[in-house]
Amino acid sequence: MRETVAFAAVTSTEHPNGQAWQPIADRGGPMGLYDTARREVVPFTPGRIVSMYTCGITPYDATHLGHAATYLTYDVVQRRLRDLGHETRCVRNVTDVDDSILGKAREIGVHYLDLAARETARFDDDMVALEMLPSYSEPRATGAIADIRGFVGEALDKGHAYEAGGSVYFDVSTYADFGKISGYSTDEMLPLAAEHGGFPDDPNKRNPLDFVLWQQSTPDEPSWDSKWGPGRPGWHIECSALALRELGTTIDLHGGGSDLIFPHHECEAAQSQAVTGQPFVRHWMHQAMVRMDGEKMSKSLGNLVFVSELRKEFDTRAIRLGVIAHHYRDAWEWHDEIMPTAAARLERWIAAGEGEAGLAETRAALDNDLDTPGALAAIDGAVEAGVGGVSAAAALVGVRL
Repeated sequence: MRETVAFAAVTSTEHPNGQAWQPIADRGGPMGLYDTARREVVPFTPGRIVSMYTCGITPYDATHLGHAATYLTYDVVQRRLRDLGHETRCVRNVTDVDDSILGKAREIGVHYLDLAARETARFDDDMVALEMLPSYSEPRATGAIADIRGFVGEALDKGHAYEAGGSVYFDVSTYADFGKISGYSTDEMLPLAAEHGGFPDDPNKRNPLDFVLWQQSTPDEPSWDSKWGPGRPGWHIECSALALRELGTTIDLHGGGSDLIFPHHECEAAQSQAVTGQPFVRHWMHQAMVRMDGEKMSKSLGNLVFVSELRKEFDTRAIRLGVIAHHYRDAWEWHDEIMPTAAARLERWIAAGEGEAGLAETRAALDNDLDTPGALAAIDGAVEAGVGGVSAAAALVGVRL
């Protein structure tokens, strides 16, 4: 069981941008959330409007439970923040041009944008079925080429990037805080960079950990004109350009799966702060991996459980319950008893009917580092005690009864 983290009551918040705000009285708070960069649970006390960015899909296959876990985590965070009186603006991008989608399109013989359109539609259908809160915006990488080229130009002008071999690279030696988010040493970062397409052995690099901002396209890849020659964006710069365009210089909460901490989020923060001169993210929040057969669930390994397949057999509310029965910071293993257990829990909650039983306890659990297992247990306890319906508490975790 996770230890409860207590914070002093907050009745008024002075947001770093000077925006004063008062939470709704008698609803608990503030939320405590683990910050990846600080490596501890800290109070999350944004202003009335909360800017959030979560890295979205690369649309070359269907939505699996690893995706669902990340987006459900951010969904429940938003529901609790809205319950406290905040307005949330959560941007979720679509990476519709990168090595993965181009490779898949080449393999199956379709245009990469046709593949992206098909798989994005499937993903959106799954998100609607899971009753996710709508995104504030869902920008696509291919819709930000002008922003990306401008960003690359600024990085070069400010001495944080260099041209070599027809590509443009970010020079990590110009950014003193590189590695601060992950806390990894160079020896730890190098194999991760290689695993995630960072090509540390690229002879054009000054430093093995330098990363590409603009790269030459191969003859069968999409290409856009630029001052540095025709090419396409690197992976990390796409999210920086989109986040800055959609939400401004500094974001309240940013994250995704824990496999993105390095290199993606480390590189994203480095280039963003180097170019703007301002903090990029106030709080980093990452979802642990979902495993199957002892390995993380991933498209490259093929050990996937697809949301669309589960939907054929189970109520989507039960799918949500099956996922959030696990704490977002704990890696967990998929097994066949998860869904029957979740379906039985849903039936018990529905039978309890309308009411606000267990609501205070559910709020308290979510404020304790988004303890969704604790929140579900609080609702279960109210049902078992027969003290009333639990519809309000269930709604707080996104389950409509």
